[in-house]
Amino acid sequence: MTSNKTNNVISLHAVKKRYGNETVVSDVSFDIQSGECVVLVGHNGAGKTTLMKLMLGLTRPSSGEVNVLGANPAVSSAIAQHKTLGYLPESVAFYEAMTGREVLAFYARLKEASTVDCDNLLDVVGLAHAAKRRVGTYSKGMRQRLGLAQAMLGNPQLLFLDEPTTGLDPILRQQFYQLIDALHKEGATSVISSHALNEVEARANRFIIMKAGNMIASGTLDELYQLAALPVRLKVSVTPGQTANVAERLGSATNISEINDQVLNLTCINGEKMPLIRRITELGEVVNDLQIMPPKLDEVYSHFMNNHRTDGGQP
Repeated sequence: MTSNKTNNVISLHAVKKRYGNETVVSDVSFDIQSGECVVLVGHNGAGKTTLMKLMLGLTRPSSGEVNVLGANPAVSSAIAQHKTLGYLPESVAFYEAMTGREVLAFYARLKEASTVDCDNLLDVVGLAHAAKRRVGTYSKGMRQRLGLAQAMLGNPQLLFLDEPTTGLDPILRQQFYQLIDALHKEGATSVISSHALNEVEARANRFIIMKAGNMIASGTLDELYQLAALPVRLKVSVTPGQTANVAERLGSATNISEINDQVLNLTCINGEKMPLIRRITELGEVVNDLQIMPPKLDEVYSHFMNNHRTDGGQP
């Protein structure tokens, strides 16, 4: 995928990370442009968190180059102290004797952000009622929400969120992503690691699929559809009792996966989709409805995970 390097806020080139004899990230290269939402997906141990630590400068690559905001994050104090950067680790930990409000005010001072925003953020993440309680009394989900609040301080322009909605109920998850969406509209860039594929499917500009430290696929959802070459599903609703007639008119070459009294489920490869749709519309009033269902992100993800070996062999 061609990118405009002048707009890149993050660039990785041939990055490897080893711990002793174990390689946890192997020859990974990608660029992230300003304003993008890029999601890292992969099983535990795939290298997602290590990639985030490399981009944050919390660890150095064994080889290759990492560039964030125009500098090497591992050697530039400007990156580590950048006031417009937000980070939420997968496992958050706070000083338990402090209250939620005190924790957020502490981070606000570190980032030179307004403490006026603290109460608003506590309300946004559903902790207004617990603002004066000690963090030691918080549940895991409450601590995660407090972590979200500190990551959002100062309207950050570059966000690193590692499994950000762990421990949140569906309503709070939705509220969190609404906040992220608002930041993107203002030009923020985000890198999100997530197992919740259904949450990020419609929000991400691009996906990077990791397996055993290797980047096995990268692209927009449409690009990944094309690479995976998974079938498109079509659901055709017809006049009751007419499915056999419709199937005959569509022809024996049409792949009908299921049929009942008034519904035909069809599949086709992406390149055959439009000709098939035209044939269906030519059937006339016997067709009551047509639903087109492209592969979901979890199907695309499963395809790449099951059809790629990191040792160079065939699956």
